Amino acid sequence: MRDLRLGLVGARGHTGRELLRLLSRHPRLSVGFVTSRELEGRPVTEEAPESDARLVFEDLRAEECAARDVDAFVLALPNGASAPYVAAIDAARASAVIVDLSADHRFDDGWAYGQPERRRAALARRSRVANPGCYATAMQLAIEPLLPFTSGPAHVFGVSGYSGAGTAPSPRNDPAVLAETVLPYALVDHPHEREVTHQLGRGVCFVPHVAPFFRGLSVTISANLARPCSATELAQALAERYRGEPLVRVVDDVPTARTARDRHEVYIGGLSVSLDGGRVAMVAALDNLLAGAATTAIRNLNLALGLPELTGITPWLP
Repeated sequence: MRDLRLGLVGARGHTGRELLRLLSRHPRLSVGFVTSRELEGRPVTEEAPESDARLVFEDLRAEECAARDVDAFVLALPNGASAPYVAAIDAARASAVIVDLSADHRFDDGWAYGQPERRRAALARRSRVANPGCYATAMQLAIEPLLPFTSGPAHVFGVSGYSGAGTAPSPRNDPAVLAETVLPYALVDHPHEREVTHQLGRGVCFVPHVAPFFRGLSVTISANLARPCSATELAQALAERYRGEPLVRVVDDVPTARTARDRHEVYIGGLSVSLDGGRVAMVAALDNLLAGAATTAIRNLNLALGLPELTGITPWLP
């Protein structure tokens, strides 16, 4: 079988580094080029030591990226920056796969929404895939199996490590600002709130916070039940939904951001029901740079390119 090549556009951020690390172990995908305006000319191994020593960061215009002979492109760009690259690739290499890590195409019906547990069949051999948001992944996987049992919006309290705020300096990724506290932000209308509402067809009220640890996130979810239910009944529904899903773990205890750190899996647990049987609460946790971004991107690339979904991924990092 012919090896496949991809271009990574915008690799300066934390997720770009995780992608390079995972791709260095992929048996079928190799990295053809890596772009970063800020790191132009520097060896890629300075940021991702596992990478091919021949790779150097390049500062390429959209048309120059599209002209490269690769089978797939991963766009790891800020929100709002993907349009010229997509247009250039559409014009020059329309058959190539694009996986966009930004929010730019998560509401675009022309793109497949890249959550394998929910959209696996629709992702096979699709050439345009929008990777889901990290918080949105945790919320959807926890909430969806219980939709038949709940009514009204789910209320979600989220906490993430400061890697989720990117590399551009801000109070949300400044350890001095975050020391001994959590910082709430985007108290209404967070993009992941709209993303989950759009995907599930059910409202969510989401309040995110950033905390003084680097990676990982957890969401605490509370929802009213449409009828009185026991915790056992709801836990069975969760377990049955994810039976056979290798990267979703339904657990009894409350998972934490530390539980999920450096792991490919999403953890859902701590499910509890109020004494009157009218309200359910649970927690989901994942590594925002892996299960919330890079691991899912690799799975989406595999599905789009016709490879087994978990090629290059193992449930546990060595």
